[in-house]
Amino acid sequence: MRKPLLATLFTLAIAGAGMAPAVAAPDAAPVEKSAAPTIQAVNFAGTVALSNCSGSVIRFPGSVSTDPALVLTNGHCLETGFPEPGEVIVDQASSRTFGLLNASATRVGTLRASKVAYSTMTDTDVTIYQLTSTYASISSTYGISPLTVQSTHPTAGTAITVVSGYWKRTYACNVDGFVYRLKEGDWTWKDSVRYTSACQTIGGTSGSPVVDNATGQVVAVNNTGNEDGERCTENNPCEVDANGTVTVREGINYAQEIYNIPACFTTGNKLNLSASACTLPKP
Repeated sequence: MRKPLLATLFTLAIAGAGMAPAVAAPDAAPVEKSAAPTIQAVNFAGTVALSNCSGSVIRFPGSVSTDPALVLTNGHCLETGFPEPGEVIVDQASSRTFGLLNASATRVGTLRASKVAYSTMTDTDVTIYQLTSTYASISSTYGISPLTVQSTHPTAGTAITVVSGYWKRTYACNVDGFVYRLKEGDWTWKDSVRYTSACQTIGGTSGSPVVDNATGQVVAVNNTGNEDGERCTENNPCEVDANGTVTVREGINYAQEIYNIPACFTTGNKLNLSASACTLPKP
């Protein structure tokens, strides 16, 4: 999550086949890479490239075409810096831009935020931007539809694809299981998704949508991994079970669940943290 991308690339160069976990990349133009083969119906349509991370244009099950569109990425990808433990940011003005990709990972346009609707690194690691465009206008201009957020808990064993708009690259694996508490440095996340070892995500993939191959819906947002086998340090999250037992899984990467987010948005994609079913952390 924390290692600068240039340092990551240097490490990869001297280590050969080694891969670093998902982290935010520095503010720089992405280095072009070949797109990996997609799995089944999973492609890049609706994903976005940020200046330092990946993301996706999302809709909730109740969203309609005239609603302002939303972009999902990580809390640690926020342009103003990492939210502190316990900090929750809502309705913060933003004019951040996003490069919109089509199915073949070609950048077809630029979208712009009007505000940060919600951002936190407490219990989860998410930022949701509200855009100046509606879903209808994006569809009309670019022929691209948003990705739908699954509103039920993901299932272990599900075949998934992590789709990075920053790198124009995909990573295919399965949901290995769920982590009671995932601790990295000062931050703790609840009920995180653990990937099987095939998803060796790298710097710049932070914020990528984790897509269920069978449904095409987004079941999580990619965010971190244990790089060096260290215990609960930055770039080296550890798993803590309900009894307090700590497990370190070097080389394993993780994502944060998002099924609980739709309950916190009402008509017009408006954030309502007071909704009875909303469990997101509040300011």
